[in-house]
Amino acid sequence: MYEVWAPQAARVEVEFGGTRHEMSPGDGGWWTAAGDEHGTDYSFYVDDGGPYPDPRTRRQPYGVEGPSRVCDHARFTWGDQDWRGRDLRGSVIYELHVGTFTPEGTFSGVIDRLRHLVDLGVDFVEIMPVAPVPGRRNWGYDGVDLYAVNEEYGGPDGLKMLVDACHRAGLGVILDVVYNHLGPSGNYLAKFGPYFHDFKGSYWGDAVNLDGPGSDEVRRYFVENALQWLGDYHIDGLRLDAVHALHDSRATHLLEELSAEVEALSTSLGRPLTLIAESDLNDPRLMAPRESGGFGLNATWNDDVHHALHSAVTGETQAYYRDFGSLSALAKVLTRGYFHDGTYSSFRGRSHGRSAAGVPGYRFVCCVQNHDQIGNRPSGDRMEPEHLWLAAGLLLASPFTPMLFMGEEWGAGTPFYFFTDHFESSLAENEGERRRIEFERFGYDWKAPDPQEESTFLRSKLDWSELSEDGAVSLLGWYRDLIALRKTYPELADPRLDRVKVRHDEDRHFLVMERGSLRVLANFGGLPVPVRLTPGAKRILLASDEAIRLMDGDVYLPAQALAIVQT
Repeated sequence: MYEVWAPQAARVEVEFGGTRHEMSPGDGGWWTAAGDEHGTDYSFYVDDGGPYPDPRTRRQPYGVEGPSRVCDHARFTWGDQDWRGRDLRGSVIYELHVGTFTPEGTFSGVIDRLRHLVDLGVDFVEIMPVAPVPGRRNWGYDGVDLYAVNEEYGGPDGLKMLVDACHRAGLGVILDVVYNHLGPSGNYLAKFGPYFHDFKGSYWGDAVNLDGPGSDEVRRYFVENALQWLGDYHIDGLRLDAVHALHDSRATHLLEELSAEVEALSTSLGRPLTLIAESDLNDPRLMAPRESGGFGLNATWNDDVHHALHSAVTGETQAYYRDFGSLSALAKVLTRGYFHDGTYSSFRGRSHGRSAAGVPGYRFVCCVQNHDQIGNRPSGDRMEPEHLWLAAGLLLASPFTPMLFMGEEWGAGTPFYFFTDHFESSLAENEGERRRIEFERFGYDWKAPDPQEESTFLRSKLDWSELSEDGAVSLLGWYRDLIALRKTYPELADPRLDRVKVRHDEDRHFLVMERGSLRVLANFGGLPVPVRLTPGAKRILLASDEAIRLMDGDVYLPAQALAIVQT
């Protein structure tokens, strides 16, 4: 059965097999027609306008401008019957972009590298958005046809094969989804109904209609999209992009409705399902139980932790790093989660955030690098390997849920640029300038490569041959050892922030974080320092520098070094 929601239309037709067929109107603005055989290509016409792809198309084999194809999810044979899911608590996440993770740039290419991730010790693979996009390359945040999967990566079955392979390897899968806007090309939702407000919702596009006339069905469009990924694709969690750009004034926010639906599905499936929000609000109510007025999400990204770690190891203090240029800022986020918890934000020019008191640390997904923090720099430059030794040590010994970005575990030398492949000339010609304007407040001299050039995309692909270099091998071993230590000593993953104690010395540039009987010592300065511990150190569990040693219970730390010791 073909069906489509077009509440304001006087006539709707579906075309398949070279013939247009009248559809019958029904309740709630839904139109139906007989048919819908797996593998059939089809398009819709609305009041003689068209052809348009199905708003809920499961497959777009010819790109965002082409016809849809009927895809029966039940025809795929799964091999993950023994998979019981994975809980976010105690886990480590690995974020990757399918198109640049391997030379092939496909789901199959990712499958070939899963052994690397298993050996690294991570628990979840987080995949950047996979919805169809204009052209052949994109970060994924210009997606349209949200129920479909990018054919360049391998289409619907390719994604299912990747999820199946991850589960059989013991890895959970988190998918990045974008519900706050749609891409600028191939977006035909407005031809069918009131999917958008008539005002700009964010820098990236019109706001989705979550609270205006006709919004009941619009909300179901997004809720059912989420349930499709978790049900039909066996995915274990969703990362919800920029939820602060969701404009919803209704008493029950879309996020609250979504969390209730996902909880019900989790109960039905008998496995944990996770919702992680990217939010700029520093608002713990996103994670508070629905029964107490919260939205009931499992976790949020926490940029404050990133900013404090980045500033501490690199010395950068421009733009949004301005408030984080001291070890006291790092000490605060390690013990309280948010730095801006109602404090004044110089970057925003106002007070920002609220206290996260009582929120367990695992609900904060934290990183030292991610796609935004690298790709939104004009040079797409990553953190230097010498800085990663320190930053990764603190992150992976923190009370938060750590997230790594592809390649950081060996100090990848390849950049990660912003790239697009718009086929509309106005978008293609202006994309670089649009990016410059978007980030002119960030303190960068914006000299970025053209996002439209294929070379920008190709240069962003990981170079796996780097793993044969001594420096890469050493850093990879450091990451593996840190993750293994985190899983060996429960106090390192303990999410109770009130049990984390931090002392620091701004003048001598060192910090000590207490994690139960363990101490994490970091020297950010250019000179060695002896650090006295009470009680004294018994043994060094892990050290970033061979020169680190014990001296009568004290620890000698060379410059730019980190050690985890037992007292």
